[in-house]
Amino acid sequence: MSAYFNWSLVGKDFPRLVAVLPVTLMIVLIATIIGLLLGSLIAFLRIERIPVLSQIAAVFVSFVRGTPILVQLYIVYYGVPILLQSTLHIDISGWNKVMFVYIAYGLNTAAFQSETIRASIQSIPRTQTDACIACGLTKRQTYMKVIFPQMIRVAMPSFGTTTIALLQDTSLAFTIGVVDVVGRARALGAATFHTMEAYAGAAIIFVALSFILERVFAAIERNMSFTAHTPHIALRLKMPSLLLPRRANTATPTTPAAGLQIVAQNAATVAGA
Repeated sequence: MSAYFNWSLVGKDFPRLVAVLPVTLMIVLIATIIGLLLGSLIAFLRIERIPVLSQIAAVFVSFVRGTPILVQLYIVYYGVPILLQSTLHIDISGWNKVMFVYIAYGLNTAAFQSETIRASIQSIPRTQTDACIACGLTKRQTYMKVIFPQMIRVAMPSFGTTTIALLQDTSLAFTIGVVDVVGRARALGAATFHTMEAYAGAAIIFVALSFILERVFAAIERNMSFTAHTPHIALRLKMPSLLLPRRANTATPTTPAAGLQIVAQNAATVAGA
């Protein structure tokens, strides 16, 4: 077995792989930020059905979800510079290769996150929006104070899954010359002729990172659960008192007058939040 796989080489290669781990983590971080910001915009355009823009957003999402991430990476790295050079005479071929990785993975994440955000918003009963309008809240106040806090709770499991999948997809960044964990493992394997040992070290790193991310998102989901007893996360999100678990307000009214009084209190709370 030692002739084909040497555990001592795994330990020797491991520090060299960890040295480039920040490159992989930075790809995940920047792509996630781009994905959440652009994905929220795309989801808003499609929910509000803004003419032309909503159709463009739908085509973009369909294209990204229907093509492999490797194809998208090649289009951004090889196709976009040629297109800009031929049409606008803008030369971006001198950019750092990792910038193209940020753009490609950011756009890919945005497409998937937009569908998660859109589905989460549409899962919230329309009656809540109607109630906010009846209380005099603007559309911005309705989204920020009522819709988004609930949307985050609903979408958090999918956010976690998408982030972990993004971590695995970064393994393709080496195809355009970015030296991340997999790129360094490939180089070490080619230099030592012990490819399995180098990739085993990379596998250990990805398994450990995936486990950590899974535990982090699981903890967030527990704290943000609708059945959680402590509303600390909800308070940090500035959720209105109407959406927080308060047994006194959710108790069944004994008389019609008491019921009207509770509705009036809740409406006043939302309007003043």
